[in-house]
Amino acid sequence: MKTLLLFSMVLFCTFSTSASEPLLQNTYHRKGITLNGRWHYIVDMYETGYYNYRWQPHGGSENPGAGAFFLNKKPADKMELVEYDFDASPTLRVPGDWNSQKENLFFYEGTLWYKKSFNIPGYDSGKRYFIHFGAVNYRADVYVNGKKLGMHKGGFTPFNFEMTNVVQAKNNFVIVRVDNKRAADEVPTLNTDWWNYGGITRDVTIYELSSTYIEDYSLQMDPQNAEQLVGYIRLSGMQRAQSKVTVSIPELSVEKEFITNDSGFVSFVFSEDNIVPWSDLNPKLYEVIIKTNTDKLSDKIGFRQITTRGADILLNGKNIFLKGICLHEENAMRGGRAYSIEDAKMLLGWAQELGCNFVRLAHYPHNEHMVRLADEMGMLVWEENPVYWTIQWDNPGTYLKAEMQLKELISRDKNRASVIIWSMANETPQSDDRFKFLSNLVKTARQLDSTRLLSAALEDHGKKDNRNVMVVEDKFADVVDILSFNQYYGWYGGDIENIKNIRWEIEMEKPIIISEFGAGAMQGYHADSLTRWSEEFQDLLYRETLPILARIPQLRGISPWILADFRSPRRMLIPYQNGWNRKGLISETGNRKKAFYTLKKFYKNLDFGH
Repeated sequence: MKTLLLFSMVLFCTFSTSASEPLLQNTYHRKGITLNGRWHYIVDMYETGYYNYRWQPHGGSENPGAGAFFLNKKPADKMELVEYDFDASPTLRVPGDWNSQKENLFFYEGTLWYKKSFNIPGYDSGKRYFIHFGAVNYRADVYVNGKKLGMHKGGFTPFNFEMTNVVQAKNNFVIVRVDNKRAADEVPTLNTDWWNYGGITRDVTIYELSSTYIEDYSLQMDPQNAEQLVGYIRLSGMQRAQSKVTVSIPELSVEKEFITNDSGFVSFVFSEDNIVPWSDLNPKLYEVIIKTNTDKLSDKIGFRQITTRGADILLNGKNIFLKGICLHEENAMRGGRAYSIEDAKMLLGWAQELGCNFVRLAHYPHNEHMVRLADEMGMLVWEENPVYWTIQWDNPGTYLKAEMQLKELISRDKNRASVIIWSMANETPQSDDRFKFLSNLVKTARQLDSTRLLSAALEDHGKKDNRNVMVVEDKFADVVDILSFNQYYGWYGGDIENIKNIRWEIEMEKPIIISEFGAGAMQGYHADSLTRWSEEFQDLLYRETLPILARIPQLRGISPWILADFRSPRRMLIPYQNGWNRKGLISETGNRKKAFYTLKKFYKNLDFGH
């Protein structure tokens, strides 16, 4: 197992983002120059700033056409024709989506150009400079001082570009072409059940690094030995070979020295018998300091084991039941993409109020504030790759996009103790191509990280000869560590008064998580309990469903759908939906629905042990 874990760690060093640059690690605790704030923008429905009138890309940064927006061109005299001006254009807040900031962009899907000027205080020509984006939805073409740094696809994962050779101390500008148009061959694809918020939706930061710096690292508790820590460090730069690196954990009086190989990489194992394991009841974090002659990083890391044994999920060797809730990366009260630590505190605070020890972050990677705060709060986390509903399973290019986003997610969050499950997909239709697609994602995830559990949100259905008997017939269930499935009996089919008669026949001896169930309700609408869209109907479904689910022998967790109402263009029924998915237990005004208190009581009275 230890050999596999070290092999997994080495593989982290072999991939790069679609930007063709390794992802900077622990930017959360690196000192940087923020570019957050107001950015000028130009809406470009016809992509005039990217293509000429023959629909050919402007000649590129070496020989651009006059209309290339990335040049930030100004007329040389009063006769020169330049048909755009960033500095005369309006501004948007970054981070933030454009849909919720500008009424005329509420439904906009297309290209929008952002521009920000910046200086670099204390600029040092001997340093290396990187621009890092927490996320941009969906495609980002990044230019600094008129030179293209690269392109990235994926609306929920971080990326960065080195810009050492194009920046100077003062009068720099960055221009980002952002395109959030949906496409059949992308990940996610055309059809989703959430709002397609466009824009630079997470932090933008400049990092000044030494010529040789700590590029990547990991430190984990050995899954088989709680008294051993296993890890690796990788350096980047001309002086990376045969370089001394130090790992220290002051609280444990640990200080270890290692020497990198010729590629700047070192893996290691060392014993430490005084570790207090991280858990939901005691979210212990240790300061870990990694130091070289030219760089120093500090992180807060919890050490824990998460495994399965038969139908049990074991946290540090002890059975645990996952009292969960699903949530989208949306501040419903603001009606836009969640991006700040305040947003994270609100969402996870609501989950904690509900009595949860577990959240499913659906249906894509959420911002880093969520998992960092979950580390501190002791909230266990399911993270998900945005392989959602219908994907082009037989398209190799689509697979590579899904795999890249999975790699970027695991790379960012591999040192977060709170993250216990990587999910490959949600509600995907079965086929041989789909099985191969998802199985290859599992193989990649296991190679990158052998310390966490793998799952996917599958589906159940009634048996043909007895509709009261529910089954999960999906060969992908054999591949994952945890059998998870969504079930909506009483909402999407099935009589709510018959819930008490249904049961599940699942012979597989694996832990089961009910990854979704629920019903829609408009907060404040009250009627009898058999009136759809009323709080009473939603509450009845919860009161009938929870005890039936509890009868499943292998049940080890539930994450009902969903914590709060969220925007979705699919939900058009007036007056009940009006562009909102109403399955939330909390409304967009922050009010709790009746079912919130029913689930809270269920979790409070749940006697599973720990």
